Amino acid sequence: MNNSSKNCLLTINGGSSSIKYALYEIEDALNPVFSAEMEGIGSGKTQLHSKKLEGVQEHAIIEIANHTEAAEWIVEWLKKEFIEVKAIGHRIVQGMEHTLPDIITEELIERLKSVSAYDPEHLPSEIKLIEVFRKHYPDLDQVVCFDTAFHNDMPDVAKLVPIPLKYRDKGVKRYGFHGLSYAYLLQEFERIEGTEKAKEKIIIAHLGSGASLAAIKDRKSVDTSMGFTPASGLTMSTRSGDIDPGVAWYLQKFEKLTPSQFNHMVNHESGLFAISETTADMQQLLKLEQKDKRAAEAVDFFCYQCVKWIGAFTAALGGLDTLIFSGGIGEHAPKIRERICAKLRFLGIDLDVPKNEKNEEVISKSASKISVRVMKTNEELIIAQSVCTALNYNIKFK
Repeated sequence: MNNSSKNCLLTINGGSSSIKYALYEIEDALNPVFSAEMEGIGSGKTQLHSKKLEGVQEHAIIEIANHTEAAEWIVEWLKKEFIEVKAIGHRIVQGMEHTLPDIITEELIERLKSVSAYDPEHLPSEIKLIEVFRKHYPDLDQVVCFDTAFHNDMPDVAKLVPIPLKYRDKGVKRYGFHGLSYAYLLQEFERIEGTEKAKEKIIIAHLGSGASLAAIKDRKSVDTSMGFTPASGLTMSTRSGDIDPGVAWYLQKFEKLTPSQFNHMVNHESGLFAISETTADMQQLLKLEQKDKRAAEAVDFFCYQCVKWIGAFTAALGGLDTLIFSGGIGEHAPKIRERICAKLRFLGIDLDVPKNEKNEEVISKSASKISVRVMKTNEELIIAQSVCTALNYNIKFK
């Protein structure tokens, strides 16, 4: 790949052990030219998956110890390929009170560092990514896009954490996450179905290794399953989701877990992995469930939790018009969608099983009271669009 003649926008989407990055050529519109993902950073065998505009895919194993090394690797790759970068957009999980993307300054970085304890699994590594790219591109416009911003308009009652005011005054509340994904999916849904449909009662299930659901009405977040941190809400691959706070007290007092050990447990040793004791991967669990009782229990628990959250959010919305599945599990696990929808028939969901098996865009029958969709999310594109808006680029979005 050689993009020496291209004027590109780079997006950086850092996770706790992964980085997705993409390049968009900036002309009259945003034209995707390249995307890649590093998985398993720090494991000793980081997997690199890349896809060029022409559709050519490549896979490699590289040695990357941490996010700083990963960022340095990307910078060297950009230089080697003679890629001219005009601007960089970063995803930041915790955005405090920010409602819009913001241009990166030293003051903003210090503010992010001051709230790193809000999300120690993501924020420190995301800040390191920013610092590396600012070091190599000190004169470049760089913008942060906040995952929490989509949920900023949630009603106060949905943000409230019922603990003493002195802690709430320090920022302890329900923020919600996966906001960039929800923003893209709602935008795409509106493009397909129109503004009036987008104003209806919608639940989006972003089901992947990190999983959450959002209740949306009048194009705004009404409630979401994740709260103060991305470890809360729905049970995930290795994250616990909601658990009794007494569990933390018991494990720290009687099992002698330190706060750091407890945090590591609920983020990396819990969820589907803890229930199955074999794997956190849903596709593998589905293959094992017929002969492995614990694998079957993990799958059942995940579906049961999804049904509970969808039921609760339907009540919060006062009804439901559209249910959207997205994320790795939501897009590629028809058996999971079928099991969830089967327990929601009382709401009026009538699934079209053949369409569901084929992962079609609409998987409900035409007579279904509630439309059920499968949609691929694109956080990188929404980051790129947000950068263009923040920097006042005259770009037409498709």
